[in-house]
Amino acid sequence: MRVAVITRYFPTSHEPWAGHSAYQTLRVLAKQCELKVFYPESRYPPLLTPRSRAGRQLDFKHRVDGVEVEYIPYPALPAVSRPLNGLSASRSILSSVRTYRPDIILNYIVYPDGDAALRVARALRVPLVVTAIGSDLNVIPDPLCGWLTRRVLRNTDFTITVSGDLLRKARQLGAPIEKSAAVLNGCNTAIFHPGDRWEARSALGVSPDAETIVYIGRLDLAKGLIELVAAVAKLRARRPQLQVWIVGDGPARQQISDAIVAQGVSDQVHLVPSCTTEKVAMWMAASNLVTLPSYREGCPNVIVEALASGRPVVATNVGGIPELMDDRSGRLIPARDAAALETALDEVLSQAWDEKAIASRHSRNWADVSRDVENILTTALDRSRSVV
Repeated sequence: MRVAVITRYFPTSHEPWAGHSAYQTLRVLAKQCELKVFYPESRYPPLLTPRSRAGRQLDFKHRVDGVEVEYIPYPALPAVSRPLNGLSASRSILSSVRTYRPDIILNYIVYPDGDAALRVARALRVPLVVTAIGSDLNVIPDPLCGWLTRRVLRNTDFTITVSGDLLRKARQLGAPIEKSAAVLNGCNTAIFHPGDRWEARSALGVSPDAETIVYIGRLDLAKGLIELVAAVAKLRARRPQLQVWIVGDGPARQQISDAIVAQGVSDQVHLVPSCTTEKVAMWMAASNLVTLPSYREGCPNVIVEALASGRPVVATNVGGIPELMDDRSGRLIPARDAAALETALDEVLSQAWDEKAIASRHSRNWADVSRDVENILTTALDRSRSVV
């Protein structure tokens, strides 16, 4: 089976951590079949490039370990061309995908990537499997993009979602029940497993006596990080040993830094840049708990990884998160509620947790995910051939 993957949900020279779940799945899948990623990158005219993207200089010759990838620019305009981006991307990548001669196309991100993938699949007369990751269904920017999203879901040969919650959403938007399924994310269990807390703290420079909370992910206000800072400010009087480490990069770094100063918790809340997967595992090992107070999620890898590491989690009851955890492995709270977050953090820090018991219930790895995706691709391909 020769698979072409069309997606922007994948590592780049600018964001090597991006598209983590897709990369980990494809890295395993590439050992079982021929596979190549085609990454459509929007390119704006220099005078119209938004300031937020001014520093994004993608290296189109960038290579990723274990997966063949080709980065291909396509013309776009900020906001204005959004409903046309799928069409524009398909025109730019069609020739390269045609030269590759795939048997089937796999996609991550339903719009615009999935729209581009659908157009390419129709031009090449090969089946298409699309994958919804969360924001592509939960945050549709306008009615026309919504129509295009529904069009992709109705016309693809199969739709994968990363959670049951997203599966229900995809079916509401038009994905046929018999041609859609949830495939939950996994993690690298060789890296994420219960580790020695004191050894990890020594390596990271974290006090052995600290009550340590760790957040790992994108620095975005929708991740609930302002609420986390507010909750810590309320807890500091009761828990003077509390230390919080926010690990990651993103557009809200300055706002979060300002909130830390405004709340007077600069001595307890620390911002740390994004790091390697191995160091992420070390931060989890060093923690007493991991938190994700996000407003919306698909199937967040950070929770899967934290649980596999045997660490309890405090997270919001949104998206696919309740499918991953319950009170046996932490606490679920309402989104945008700093008071509930404060209470849950306090409760979890006060409770003794069996790290081996938590990890034993969360051992799904990327080979499991890849096997599920491969089975869906094989079924879709066999079905298309039988119709012909």
